[in-house]
Amino acid sequence: MKIMVIAGSPTAISRTRGVAQFAAEALRKLDVEVLYFDVGIDQLPLFTGDASEANDETVKKLLSYAEAADGFFVTTPEYHSGMSGALKNALDFLGSKYFKNKPSAMAVAAGGGKGGMNAMNNLRTVLRGLYSLVLADQYIADPVMFDEGKELTDELAKTRVNELTNQLVEMAALLNQNKVKN
Repeated sequence: MKIMVIAGSPTAISRTRGVAQFAAEALRKLDVEVLYFDVGIDQLPLFTGDASEANDETVKKLLSYAEAADGFFVTTPEYHSGMSGALKNALDFLGSKYFKNKPSAMAVAAGGGKGGMNAMNNLRTVLRGLYSLVLADQYIADPVMFDEGKELTDELAKTRVNELTNQLVEMAALLNQNKVKN
C-alpha cells in the first residue's frame, strides 16, 4: 500500500511539516510505503493549466506520486482562514483524476487559540471537490504541541495523528480489497 503525504506549508521551517513528518513515520510503522511531497521543498510553478507545465520535473514527481497513491494524508497551515496557497496550487495540478475514490486524511497546524478550523473546512471542501473520500475524523495541532524545532511532541497530538493514519490505512485497504473483487 502507498500513501502520499503532502506537507502543505511553503515556509522553510514549519509546524505543518512537523505534523506531516510525524504522519509519514506513523504510516511507515504500519508497513505503508510513504510518498512524501513537501510544497516548501518541492516547489511547484504556478498552475496555469498550460499542458507544457507537465514537463516540469517537480510537477512530474507530484503527478507520479499521486498516481501511485492509494490514499492521501494532507497537512496545511491556516493562512487568512484558509489553506496555504502553495497547497492549493499543488491540488490544482492534480485534479480529480488522482483523488477519485481514494481516501484522504487531513491535519492542520494552527497558529494558536481556536484557529485552524477554517483551513480544515477549506481543505475538506477542495478535497471533496476532487472526489476524494475524506475521512470524517481530522486533527488541528496548536503551537504548544511542538518543540522549538517544530517537531510534534505532545503525546495526545501524537495519539490523534496515529489514529488518523490507522483510519486512513484501514479505509485504503478496504477500497483496494473492493477493487480486486470488481
